[in-house]
Amino acid sequence: MSPVYRAPMRSRRDDVDAGAAVVRALAIGVCGIGEADDVRAERRLERFASAPVGSFVWTRDATGAVHVGRLTGELRYNAAGADVDLVNVRDTDWVTRPVDAALVPPAVAQTFARGGRNFQQIHPGDVEAQTEALWALLQT
Repeated sequence: MSPVYRAPMRSRRDDVDAGAAVVRALAIGVCGIGEADDVRAERRLERFASAPVGSFVWTRDATGAVHVGRLTGELRYNAAGADVDLVNVRDTDWVTRPVDAALVPPAVAQTFARGGRNFQQIHPGDVEAQTEALWALLQT
């Protein structure tokens, strides 16, 4: 089973629109995080970089709609994303439409309900199997 991660893609900078990075990421097919400007940010970047290709990622847009994708590439720097603080990116295949809330695995919903801006692995329950099955369903 492929690991599953929460990828908020929300900048830690207060001068950046909270939803702009997700809009950009979905439009250009990436998942990412902002500039690593301190030790804690560097650790977040290392976690993001170490997620295996093929891992699933979940994010929410500014409206609260949930999106699922799958990492297809390695970490790269994208200077063009500086305006939305989305410069450390990985190529990602996103499902083209938001996921119906009724189909979102409970562990994913719980993780987003806790809030936060960190890229983190989602562990509870059988989230890997649920996400894998949903991915297959949404690809048809």
